[in-house]
Amino acid sequence: MQYPNQLYPKFLLAGTLLAAVTLPVHAQQNKSYPPSTFPDRIVLGYKGSPANSQAVNWRTDSTVTTAVAAIHEADPSPDFPAKARTVQAATHKVVLDGKTVHYHEANFGDLKPATQYVYRVGDGKSWSEWFHFKTASDKPEPVSFLYFGDAQNDIRSLWSRAVRGAFTTLPKARLMIHAGDLINNSNADYQWGEWFEAGGWINGMVPNLATPGNHEYFRDEKRNLFVSKHWKPQFALPENGPEGLSETAYYIDYQGIRFISLDSQAAILDSTTLKKQAAWFEQIATNNPNRWTVVFHHHPIYSTKNGRDNDEWREKMEPLYKKHKVDIVLQGHDHTYGRGLNIPVGQSRKKPNGPIYVVSVSGPKMYDIGLQNWMDRAASNTQLYQVITVDQNRLSFKAFTVNGDLYDAFDLNKDKNGVNTLVELSNTLKMRERLDLPEHYLKTFKEEDLKEYNQRYQDYKKRKGVK
Repeated sequence: MQYPNQLYPKFLLAGTLLAAVTLPVHAQQNKSYPPSTFPDRIVLGYKGSPANSQAVNWRTDSTVTTAVAAIHEADPSPDFPAKARTVQAATHKVVLDGKTVHYHEANFGDLKPATQYVYRVGDGKSWSEWFHFKTASDKPEPVSFLYFGDAQNDIRSLWSRAVRGAFTTLPKARLMIHAGDLINNSNADYQWGEWFEAGGWINGMVPNLATPGNHEYFRDEKRNLFVSKHWKPQFALPENGPEGLSETAYYIDYQGIRFISLDSQAAILDSTTLKKQAAWFEQIATNNPNRWTVVFHHHPIYSTKNGRDNDEWREKMEPLYKKHKVDIVLQGHDHTYGRGLNIPVGQSRKKPNGPIYVVSVSGPKMYDIGLQNWMDRAASNTQLYQVITVDQNRLSFKAFTVNGDLYDAFDLNKDKNGVNTLVELSNTLKMRERLDLPEHYLKTFKEEDLKEYNQRYQDYKKRKGVK
């Protein structure tokens, strides 16, 4: 039996903490990233209100024991440095593989809303370049931000084109959201070095909101589970989450949107943590003054890969998403693209009774696509990034391939009662759905898998009315 390439399947299960597929090794060597007295890995984040504060993190070697940052309102004149305000940074020691490095964090407070600032970081002698950022408005205004699925592998080599392409598409992005598995091995310094090299100076200008995936976690010699030793020292994230999940579960309010990060890895591996996190979510979702709610976490509520099913996670969280009218859930983990909602086949999808679910991948590690009934648009073997714009009455979503081609699009229009209407735009796009099997599966598929996938593929086309 012969099938076109887009019908080749391979159903491989992936464990919670270990990758299931071994990818081909690309022609690059692991590059070391030794620290020095000069600041590197500069990244913006938040510890307080985005309208009145901005935090920044950076790294140096262990000889730098006193770190500072300087800030001033952005000025087209080069005369501002002498007038810049100096802020003392907190220093955190991190020991990995017997080597000590210092991470530094400065929090700029008492800032004006909707104002552009210029800043630099250093020790008073060795300084970074000056970076610009803009504070959030203190009232609802349109917001555009970027969302990335897993970067994880070949970060410097291949994920770099995703983050750089995204910034090129949306140079006025106000935030970047990462849905977990930023790297492959939680404590591998060279992988974090690749991640920071790929993002480069973009990280110093656009704040990052990251949520951990399974690859950000590790177990110690006693089998206790911990988030990466790099995570808290190198990212400035809110500390308003449930106890024990500081800087992995958190929320911020930004110009009429509540962004909520959930730590799905911790929840999936421990039912007590799941219940605690669900209770915390219900509390902050109940007391939410914002018109829009965006949730992001690593493990999907509905998987895009056949054989994966985060059922306990879904059964606990989806009813809460519906109850509290979450608008969109941004996810990763499955290394394919899927976008849709939980409405039975045959019913109108114009009035969602729950959030829009998106699973995406920005790095090069690829799985096969499941083509489940919840999906309205899917992609296999495709690196993507997403551009989302939210104003008072509309959420506009666009997914781009790393070539810069528009691959998926929809709008959510919110009426005066807070009810959403889905406006499907993918059917107006020129680009066909990319459902070809990744090349590394071609050597491992089985005939029975082909037959099963072919039937699901035909059912998927029939449901969508595609010949």
